[in-house]
Amino acid sequence: MADHPAFNVLLATCPSRTSLARIANKWTAMVVIVLSDGRKRFGDLRTAVEGISSKVLTETLRDLERDGLVERHAYAEMPPRVEYELTPLGRTLHAPLQALSHWAEQHTEEVQTARQTYDARD
Repeated sequence: MADHPAFNVLLATCPSRTSLARIANKWTAMVVIVLSDGRKRFGDLRTAVEGISSKVLTETLRDLERDGLVERHAYAEMPPRVEYELTPLGRTLHAPLQALSHWAEQHTEEVQTARQTYDARD
């Protein structure tokens, strides 16, 4: 078995920190969850992820492509067609991000109650 360097996201200089920052981004999580169903066109992604601007979606997709998590497929058609899909590496993110999504949905009321209690203190 090959030796792997000991990465530690708590260290400011650790390169794993940039990966954590990327996957902790809310737009990244939502795009990965949508792409887990298979290839999608840009417009379909924008529709599925409510509230994301075209600019932010473009930046998110480029960042994910750069990190090897998303693959872009451009077709020489008229009109031009571009689709995006998760790479094998990107698919490894689906389960943990889906788990976080489910946690957020399941605990929304508790978090809102805690916020109201906190905000009412004075």
